[in-house]
Amino acid sequence: MSATNSFEGDSAKEKKLDVYEITTETRDIFTDDSLDPVYQAKARILNDALQEIGMGKYQWYLFVVCGFGWLSDNLWPIVTGLILDPVMNEFNVNGAWLKLAQNIGLLVGAAFWGVASDVWGRRWAFNLTLLITGVFAIAAGGSLNYVALCSLAAVWSVGVGGNLPVDSAVFLEFIPASHQYLLTVLSIWWAFGQLLGSLVAWPLISDYSCAGPPAPCPRSSNEGWRYFLYAMGGLMMLLWILRFFVFKLYESPKYLMGRGKDELAVEIVHKIAAYNGKISHLTLEQLQKAGKLAVGTDEEVQMDTSALAAVKRQFNKFSGDHVRALFATRKMAYSTSILIVLWAFIGLAFPLYNSFVTYFLQTRGADFGDSSVYITYRNQVIISVIGVPGALMAGYFVELPYLGRRGTLSIFTILTGVFILASTTARTSNALLGWNCGYSYTSNVMYGVLYALSPELFPTKDRGTGNAIVATANRIFGVMAPIIALYANLTTSVPIWVAGGIFLVSGLIALLLPFEPRGHASL
Repeated sequence: MSATNSFEGDSAKEKKLDVYEITTETRDIFTDDSLDPVYQAKARILNDALQEIGMGKYQWYLFVVCGFGWLSDNLWPIVTGLILDPVMNEFNVNGAWLKLAQNIGLLVGAAFWGVASDVWGRRWAFNLTLLITGVFAIAAGGSLNYVALCSLAAVWSVGVGGNLPVDSAVFLEFIPASHQYLLTVLSIWWAFGQLLGSLVAWPLISDYSCAGPPAPCPRSSNEGWRYFLYAMGGLMMLLWILRFFVFKLYESPKYLMGRGKDELAVEIVHKIAAYNGKISHLTLEQLQKAGKLAVGTDEEVQMDTSALAAVKRQFNKFSGDHVRALFATRKMAYSTSILIVLWAFIGLAFPLYNSFVTYFLQTRGADFGDSSVYITYRNQVIISVIGVPGALMAGYFVELPYLGRRGTLSIFTILTGVFILASTTARTSNALLGWNCGYSYTSNVMYGVLYALSPELFPTKDRGTGNAIVATANRIFGVMAPIIALYANLTTSVPIWVAGGIFLVSGLIALLLPFEPRGHASL
């Protein structure tokens, strides 16, 4: 039985999606010469099919399980920051090496998982990242020395680095165009990651840590950071179980279509519709007809099914086609290049500020009053709470007329730089807390928009690779910050001003993006 007959049944008399019918809500963001015409025509049909199904139970469950990836992406950089002082006290080492190991792992993860999701599909990458993070984080809790801890941190970070490139692609490819703004709202999980880490670290590290030099700091009196790693690693294992055993992730229909598996793509769309209690009128013939009309011929190209051809196709998966497609036209190349610059600049500025601000303020006479561990983690929790409404508001701002994605990204990136520069004036703990609360709010809006905007500007068949490229640029520049901290003069104000200046420039660069995804469907 053909795919058409199996899915039509009694509903054949009802209205079907028309090949030429592109609604206002599902018009794409790309110009006609930006994508392969066959792919573009078929993607429009799938967009209409997803819009017909609407935002249902399957997509809302996906919002939750994809949120686990956002949570992990922000949690683990916070984890290394929270355990840094007790680790340094116990092993008597330079903490910058732990940050460097983490950033190298994030770099490898971002480069590998994004491309892997375009080669082998979304499902495996989606289900493995949390598992890798959890297993090696738990192992790191038992580290006997600093080298072992840094090595395991690098490996768990390989898993962390793949979350956003993969999860953003998965979520975007299953939701209707009318709800694409939810990709921005997903950043609330990013804020929850910071808040969760701060809340759990507060009792564990503050109650089970030693004072540190000049007093000795043996492991027996400094177990808090280990308990913390066990708790966070265990959480990752729980989230992986929910992803792998409880929620069934279908392969992306657009990914399957981009691989020439139209029949499977149609089948998945109907499975999602059934899961949501809806009926889809998508048929295999509609996809095939769209492809024929796009190339102006009624002939159907037959795929070579020989064994030799199958082997060649597997090797072709590793070609540079996904990369070249992101630079196929002048406008696409310009858009991709701007995104790479934005991610690279922000990847340097964010850790650069975090690496230097404490040392700078201490040398400039900042009076932090009660310097106890309790106050430190209390302030961290307050800052994390402030970030939550920022993530929520990002979803509101990006849908405003005349503001959209580009305007919101520009304004809040500039404001993030302003708060960073203003933090250099702090001379008390409360003043620093106030500036950091403002910085937490604006940076959460900024990251929420950036993480959503980027996958929207890449076509599905190359989205994993595009996400991997920009995330890799972000991680490469992120590696520079701990290297600078290892060798630079930590008492100078120059790195703080450079970090703030980079955010200001990045905000202006965001206005140069040629595409505005607001009100358009992602292909």
